[in-house]
Amino acid sequence: MDFNMKKLASDAGIFFTRAVQFTEEKFGQAERTELDAHFENLLARADSTKNWTEKILRQTEVLLQPNPSARVEEFLYEKLDRKVPSRVTNGELLAQYMAEAASELGPTTPYGKTLIKVAEAEKRLGAAERDFIHTASINFLTPLRNFLEGDWKTISKERRLLQNRRLDLDACKARLKKAKAAEAKATTVPDFQETRPRNYILSASASALWNDEVDKAEQELRVAQTEFDRQAEVTRLLLEGISSTHVNHLRCLHEFVESQTTYYAQCYRHMLDLQKQLGRFPGTFVGTTEPASPPLSSTSPTTAAATMPVGSSVAGLAPPGEAALRLEEVAPPASGTRKARVLYDYEAADSSELALLADELITVYSLPGMDPDWLVGERGNKKGKVPVTYLELLS
Repeated sequence: MDFNMKKLASDAGIFFTRAVQFTEEKFGQAERTELDAHFENLLARADSTKNWTEKILRQTEVLLQPNPSARVEEFLYEKLDRKVPSRVTNGELLAQYMAEAASELGPTTPYGKTLIKVAEAEKRLGAAERDFIHTASINFLTPLRNFLEGDWKTISKERRLLQNRRLDLDACKARLKKAKAAEAKATTVPDFQETRPRNYILSASASALWNDEVDKAEQELRVAQTEFDRQAEVTRLLLEGISSTHVNHLRCLHEFVESQTTYYAQCYRHMLDLQKQLGRFPGTFVGTTEPASPPLSSTSPTTAAATMPVGSSVAGLAPPGEAALRLEEVAPPASGTRKARVLYDYEAADSSELALLADELITVYSLPGMDPDWLVGERGNKKGKVPVTYLELLS
């Protein structure tokens, strides 16, 4: 108990000395040891790395999980060292709703069949999103988080220790300076012509005491300087390790870009497949020479597989081996035309399609080899493809 009380008193004294030194420095009443310019640059770069790593980490988390409540829940699970429960993605949830809607509204109706097709595509998109989140979390977020919770905490601890060593050093310098000033004053005060011997003896005794104080302060200064230099070297080595951190984060950034490229390429491929199933081809339509969807510029194997070539032969309006005709050049068949009422507004995707307004009546017919989900519609002198799901065929 005695030892603990002594240690507590010693720690309190050190803390008080540091507090006094820090306060006097803030008020400009004490000098402080300045670090060299290289060391200051290392500190500034480390602080900048930490700040931007935090911002990039937080915003990447927002990108991967936009729901703030879900992010808080995942954070709590991680802090409690518990496994984060599997969460359904938005795409998978939408696919579930569409499938249930198709089952209730009629899976054999045009609307129900389309709902099923879109639901399958959304389910694949949701699975791709899940894989992307998992890969990005492991390859990108985890290294950034490890730096902030590991390396940076070590650097911060050593920096605080260096700050304490500097305060101790400057306090020793101030103590030595005061002791030397007091010793010089005590040395000049005694007057050898002093007629009162008692005063002379007291002055000489004070001079000897201050001399001992100067020796003690010099010894403490040498110890404080050694500890400060040692701590400065340890901190400098840690700060120079930030360069290795940048290299590691650069590698992680490349992996994040690759995983994101793979994810968007998968999404693009799934949507191409869905458009084909719905008869909305993004390639060259009959009647237009401009593609609706620009090709990806990336040349990676993943994107190369995703950019599936779509030629004019998939338009389905001309039989194989024959040149595609423009719709305005195709004469309607002598028989087989019908009237149809438009159920919903439809905006034409390109010049080969006919824009529709709800409740209007148009003439429709089919051409040999045409996709069964599409018909040719006529309104006055305008002609174009129209989707069957937007029509109610009349007798």
